[in-house]
Amino acid sequence: MLARDSLALSVVMPVYNGEDYLQASIESIVRQSFGNFEFVILDDGSTDRTPQILSEWAGRDGRIRVISGRPRRGVVGSANRVVREAQAPICARMDADDVSHPDRLRRQWEVLQSHPDVCLVATLFELIDRRGRVVRSRDRSTLLRRGLVPPFPHGSIMFRRGAFEAAGGYRQACTYWEDRDLFIRMAQQGRILVLPAPLYRLRCHAKSARLSASSRDLRDAFRLMHRCLAAHRAGRDYTALLDGSGGPGGEPDDVALQWLSLLGSLRLWAGLRPGILRHLLSRGGVRVSAASLRVLALAALGEVSPRLYRRLHQGVHRLRDRQAARVIDEQRPVEWRLQ
Repeated sequence: MLARDSLALSVVMPVYNGEDYLQASIESIVRQSFGNFEFVILDDGSTDRTPQILSEWAGRDGRIRVISGRPRRGVVGSANRVVREAQAPICARMDADDVSHPDRLRRQWEVLQSHPDVCLVATLFELIDRRGRVVRSRDRSTLLRRGLVPPFPHGSIMFRRGAFEAAGGYRQACTYWEDRDLFIRMAQQGRILVLPAPLYRLRCHAKSARLSASSRDLRDAFRLMHRCLAAHRAGRDYTALLDGSGGPGGEPDDVALQWLSLLGSLRLWAGLRPGILRHLLSRGGVRVSAASLRVLALAALGEVSPRLYRRLHQGVHRLRDRQAARVIDEQRPVEWRLQ
């Protein structure tokens, strides 16, 4: 184990029942070109082979430190706990079903060292399926858009722990969008940069936390997120909405359609059919608009041929990426501005 005062970085990873992809995830970190780190892994009460896998890896690599998460804390609780266990002033998040490029940590570390006003640096990504095959390439055009949708995955971030603590960490009320809520508050602590290179591979599979959640829980979380982000765009603090004091929220067509589009996309990239037609029918129909027609097209094409849908979507992403390459330097980070 490295001495605390010599540690440059803590890689932090919570895991729950991650036996299917845990080996590949850990291996991608221990083989990084940047080696001065500890790897803190929190086992959040797993009931599969996760504890055995972690024990084996800890015995092979002294940088790995395994923390027991019993009793189980859940997505947000385990995410906060694993950062508290970190000993270095800079933390890199890793998710237990994803894969990091060998140069990911080095390149992010160099950005933080050369930009003291930056509190968080992330990377673009590729989507992979359960077998590790790339099903969607990176899309640099997302870096040219402003807004509250981050162009990077949660697992790709590296951040200053002081800024994380000043922001208040993850909030339980924001479960299933705790990352986006954190990024909004982190942006008040410093700049957020994104490396245009696809240094992270995000795995889509049926056992992911969002797809494993009940449809009702995911829908309710999306409704709350939509109301909070609307308040943020209007320049208001949305904290009151998180404790229920903001009053009941309805579900207008645009919110319902965004929620169904998200659910359908998650399922399609995980290799499943979208399965959202029944949700549309249960609403008794929606107002005809460009948005509703897009969702209906997603539902119909996805049900008939999920593979064709994914190929068409991949083609659109490749075209956008090539166009964005004309103005984005592969080697230079791009600032993500929320507004």
